[in-house]
Amino acid sequence: MTAAPLPPVAPEVTATLVEDLSPRLRKRLDAAVTKLGSRPTHRDGDTVTIAVDDDTELRLHAPGGVVATVDAITCGCLLAPACVHRAAAASAAPAADPAPEPAAEPAAESTPDAAPDPAAQPAAPTVPDSTPPPNSTPSLGDTTPPTAPALATAPPSTPVTVPAPDEATPAQREAAAALWSAGAAVLEAGVAGAGAVAQAALLRAAHTARLRQLPRGASAALSVVTLLRAARAGDPSYRTADLVTALAELLGTAHRVGTASGAELAAVRGRARRPYSPDGSLRLYGLFTEPVVTDSGHGGARTWVVTADGRLCTVGDVAPGGVGRALGVADRTVRLGDTALTHRELGRAGLAVSGATVSPDGRLGAGKGVKAVTARGAAWTEPPLAALWGTPPAEQAARALRSVSRYAEPGGGGSDLLFLDIELLGAVGESGGTCLLARCDGGVPVRLAVADDDPALAHRDNLMLLATAPGTRLRIIGRLVPAPHPRLTLLACSHPTGESTVDLGFDRLSRADLPDPGAPVHSAPDRPGGPGAESPLHLLERRVEQTVPAGRAALGMLGDVTAEARRLRRAGLPTAAGLLTALRASAARRERDLFGRLLPADTDGFAAHWLAATRYTASVAESLCAAAWEPGPAVPTHGPTEATAPRPAGSPR
Repeated sequence: MTAAPLPPVAPEVTATLVEDLSPRLRKRLDAAVTKLGSRPTHRDGDTVTIAVDDDTELRLHAPGGVVATVDAITCGCLLAPACVHRAAAASAAPAADPAPEPAAEPAAESTPDAAPDPAAQPAAPTVPDSTPPPNSTPSLGDTTPPTAPALATAPPSTPVTVPAPDEATPAQREAAAALWSAGAAVLEAGVAGAGAVAQAALLRAAHTARLRQLPRGASAALSVVTLLRAARAGDPSYRTADLVTALAELLGTAHRVGTASGAELAAVRGRARRPYSPDGSLRLYGLFTEPVVTDSGHGGARTWVVTADGRLCTVGDVAPGGVGRALGVADRTVRLGDTALTHRELGRAGLAVSGATVSPDGRLGAGKGVKAVTARGAAWTEPPLAALWGTPPAEQAARALRSVSRYAEPGGGGSDLLFLDIELLGAVGESGGTCLLARCDGGVPVRLAVADDDPALAHRDNLMLLATAPGTRLRIIGRLVPAPHPRLTLLACSHPTGESTVDLGFDRLSRADLPDPGAPVHSAPDRPGGPGAESPLHLLERRVEQTVPAGRAALGMLGDVTAEARRLRRAGLPTAAGLLTALRASAARRERDLFGRLLPADTDGFAAHWLAATRYTASVAESLCAAAWEPGPAVPTHGPTEATAPRPAGSPR
């Protein structure tokens, strides 16, 4: 048999199969998932067959590409359907993205025939509030460990009063409490302890949240499940920071459902479908095209265009297929009106569009009423494109940071792209590999990293070739990477000869494209500078990250953190010192009953402290990133003070 990937399984299917297992089989579930992952699979149409052993087969029937019902997973063993194999197969398969609820979005605001773009959804969704659950506010500025906060209990099934329209319903509050409990349990156990049973609890909470019109919380729970599975499987693309962000999104969103109202509540609930609004007639000028390859196996291309008044918009084509599809889609016709332009051609040409529809994040809809014809494009040195490079780098970085912030409101618009005129300085080594050092106008040194390391794409080869041409001046487009030093992933640049532009993910430069050697070489610093280069914020960040793989107990076994807290205070970060002390105390705290027996740990209180610390470190890191792009010193050289950094909600001055 040939190996075939398992089809996505609906979250409620996995949750139901795991919940139906006996306690004895639940203990064996993780081992069964591992064993099943090594067995041969075969696809025949909509059915994927797994050879459990020489005499037993397990089948997953996925009409439409998704296993949508419990009965669609069948096993031929003697214990079926009460065997562990069905639940193990569902737990090993990727979680399917739930279909949007028709009632979640007014028909007048959405474009049904505009396909969603999975690439634009962040690997980890965002949360704008770090406040602990209701009735709990840990002290952020005091080094005395605060009393561990407790999770608000679920509301009674029969509410006494009917909430106002701009408040969450009792059913939504109950669903949010389930999301919080499932997320806190993962934080308590860590990656090592968050097996298939814990993941099933998250999937059940996600399904309930979706049914009760909380798509943002449901999406956050699915992201946590996906990252947990990647971590436990040893996926090389997994990063602990991604799971930290996803857990913070899940916990923060779950809490805010019970406290938000009005427009804030609408943002916390999220949208099941992307809204598109009419935008009349548009004159579009192509900017560049980038490949899109996601961790979920989707691939395609995204072309950036600019309107006559300078707005950035995108035309995308992303679907399951990975990097192979991304390379093929670049030369396919753009799905917008009757134009015959391919994505790569549109990146250098123009369009005249009538009946255009645009989403808040700038995506152009491809509805039946949209008409488009080919028009003349513009060079990067001509209006309206040239104006993109006229904004100072610091202002561009501040705008982009609002867009890429881990805790920005979703759908808030804005772009994470920067447009810079630079001079190449050469390659510089880092712990994660080699990057390209450049100096942008204004004298700020910028590190240019590879946007995608896949060898099938041209990013890595082009960057290494450009590193051999120090002194070359280029006009570039990059995506901001939040860091204590100026950093971008390089997406497109002007051709070294100045004759055209280069899409660095698709076009491959050659040695003949570079200027003659002999240009002056500038020394490249070994370490990045910037206001946050020597900040001790990492002392708190590493404790936050250590919790995720090892769980609360591992953090509680740490020694005294007084020396670390003292160092944070000397650097002007007393709130960070208080959070570190409180987090460690909450992790180590275990109460006993009258007979001296240990009581269950306060998982909700620890989750509240961890969430506050996570939000605080993200806020300070973003402040350091913005300050690093300033051409002159913006903060004292010994590190930032809390006066320069945004504070989590509820933290005292």
